[in-house]
Amino acid sequence: MTDRSAWETDELAALRDLSRSFCEKEIKPNIERFIDQHHVDRELWNKAGELGLLCMSIPEEYGGGGGTFAHEAVLIEEQARIADSSWGASLHNGIVAHYLLAYGSEEQKQTWLPKMASGEVVGAIAMTEPGTGSDLQNVKTKASRQGDEYVIDGSKTFITNGGQADLIIVVAKTDVGEGAKGISLILVEAEREGFRRGRVLDKVGQRGQDTSELFFDGVRVPTSNLLGAEEGQGFIQLMQQLPQERLIIAVASVAGMEAAVAQTLEYTKDRTAFGRPIFGFQNTKFKLAEAATETRIARVFVDDCIVKHLDGRLDIPTVAMAKWWTSDRAMVVADECLQLFGGYGYMNEYPIARMWADNRVQKIYAGTNEIMKEIIARSL
Repeated sequence: MTDRSAWETDELAALRDLSRSFCEKEIKPNIERFIDQHHVDRELWNKAGELGLLCMSIPEEYGGGGGTFAHEAVLIEEQARIADSSWGASLHNGIVAHYLLAYGSEEQKQTWLPKMASGEVVGAIAMTEPGTGSDLQNVKTKASRQGDEYVIDGSKTFITNGGQADLIIVVAKTDVGEGAKGISLILVEAEREGFRRGRVLDKVGQRGQDTSELFFDGVRVPTSNLLGAEEGQGFIQLMQQLPQERLIIAVASVAGMEAAVAQTLEYTKDRTAFGRPIFGFQNTKFKLAEAATETRIARVFVDDCIVKHLDGRLDIPTVAMAKWWTSDRAMVVADECLQLFGGYGYMNEYPIARMWADNRVQKIYAGTNEIMKEIIARSL
């Protein structure tokens, strides 16, 4: 598990050193405080921007780093290594910025991407609604066209970065048609009249993340805030971008598995019971052998997915497999590792407890694992 991945170059190894240093110095000592306040410090975004850790896969002409998904993967892995789920950088970098890059007008890209890269602007995407969950075709939020403006009404929930976001991509109906017809993506600036944030949600895990409710009460934005050349393209845009979001979850899942195994190995070799290290018991060895094997398999699979994604060859069924399998096995590994910590594993002061709670949602968001299996089954 210490071998360099096939996609990691010398440049990426240097980035890993920078990312690791940033996570160790700026995030790890503050995790408990972030959890208590239910959000990261706003200046964390600015510090990351100053170091070039934001929008690394966005072209330099838009203020980004000019890199690839591999650059984002390195930061995702290093954040997972310190067992942090508070900072919503993977969504900001790998999802929101890429909607703008793929579908934004030149003016939209020049306006927003440099500010996202500097940390001046934090991005979010508002898909999920209280009554829809994974059923994106049935969103109820409406954007009614009135002259040269859209008037947006509706509510969203479970929105990552919702508490701090300055720019939100809103999934809304611009047409009364059934199902996916008429869904559009519209940019909403947080200072718009009629936009308000609800509560930061009280979650089982990821308690330092400002996952929020958002409300749109007659919010007016210019029609130029539409993402894409015409209305009604939102569902297609979502389907095109969701595979990268699912790969992000797979990357975080396998990195979390590696971190859990490493921490448990250290603990079981240091902790004694009945006169010998816990690692000396056959059950401990066997459980960790199983966890290490599943983690290695997950790493090989995800690395292969990253290579394919970098080459433009990663298909939708395969990334669905990666998302459901790694998020499922990450939960199994975290649970088995927690068990080996005994009662201490159930204490929030131990990172393994946070990992266990934080991992659970990865089986739910970006499309539940049941949806992933439907996607896979359609390809069989």
